[in-house]
Amino acid sequence: MRLKNVVRMLLYSLILWTGYKSYAYFFDYVAPTLTLQAIEDGMWFSGDIHCNVSMDKPSYLTISVDNNPVVADVYIPNDQKTHDIIIPITTLADGVHHLRFFSVDTSYNKNSSLKDVTFYVDNSPLQAAFLGDSHIKVLQGRTLKIQFQANKEIEQAKVHALAEFYDCFPVSKNQNMYECYIPISCEEKPSEYMFCVEVCDRVGNKISLDNKFEIVACDFKKQAIQIDPVKIQEEKAKGKTESEFEEHVMQLVNNSPQEKLWKGSFLPPVQIDKVTCEYGTIRTSQERGRYMHKALDVITKPKSVIWAPQNGIIVLKDRYDFSGNTVVVDHGHGIFSLFYHLDDFADIEVGQKVAQGKPLGTLGKTGYATGYHLHWEMRVNNTQVDPMQWVNETF
Repeated sequence: MRLKNVVRMLLYSLILWTGYKSYAYFFDYVAPTLTLQAIEDGMWFSGDIHCNVSMDKPSYLTISVDNNPVVADVYIPNDQKTHDIIIPITTLADGVHHLRFFSVDTSYNKNSSLKDVTFYVDNSPLQAAFLGDSHIKVLQGRTLKIQFQANKEIEQAKVHALAEFYDCFPVSKNQNMYECYIPISCEEKPSEYMFCVEVCDRVGNKISLDNKFEIVACDFKKQAIQIDPVKIQEEKAKGKTESEFEEHVMQLVNNSPQEKLWKGSFLPPVQIDKVTCEYGTIRTSQERGRYMHKALDVITKPKSVIWAPQNGIIVLKDRYDFSGNTVVVDHGHGIFSLFYHLDDFADIEVGQKVAQGKPLGTLGKTGYATGYHLHWEMRVNNTQVDPMQWVNETF
């Protein structure tokens, strides 16, 4: 009797299971869900693509590249596992291509789904070479400019020099010519130094370019100045401190857009009648002691218009005790122009984009200034460099 009950239950279960499977087979209208791993829109590949695929129901998968089938009717079971599918692309031309994944389940209705992916192929060996003179010289306090040409678009390149890393970026859009600007401090010891450019393409190939450069000593002038103590106290009451300024600038450098906002050479920010203090001048004053003046002091008619030397973004507009009314323009990639002692500001706001020649303010004598003049400064990765080098069309 017990055996008959067991057999009866088994038959009943079999009938239910068969009925359920038949129902699922004939009345399933849900499209299969295809899950992809190790591939997504915009990725770059070299050689074959290894793609991990999983399905939420048993299905057959067909894959085409640029509308040409390369994988046909591969059965993917619903086993909660990912399956490695190899997609051959070694014969494809470099550039953009399109993948289509088409899956059909095993039901009577042949429910289907598709997924499209755009990808890029780079099967070319990476090559690069320096541009310009092989023997590079740069004065203390100037900017070292390094350029190289690659045979294709790269993912990134960095220059390792003077124990630091510096980013390279395209000279202009849609070009395979790259450049890097390395600030040379006034205090950097004159000598010969090695540098290395580490280049990496979109698919992970890497090469290194090695070279050397020479830092040449610069004979900096000396100057003594006297600032009215009463004016110093008055300015301290009107503006923020120098330490606050430097802290703010450091934040700006860290947030500088990784985009070249300028094009071509820079212009002087004012019609210069005379340079009253050259870059790198060793100064002495009762307020600051002995220090290097890492900027240019220039004069022209009082309250003359000061303009942007190149395209950029206004990132600072404020008053400080030592620099008075101050404007800072970010040109991208850590390149900054700074202007001190303005009499007044132009109609500008922080965050505003400015074009070359856009008014920033007027020449004044706010801050620790002994008379009407413009303190014109440039910083590369927060190192002060000679701005006159940047207005040279051959730089």
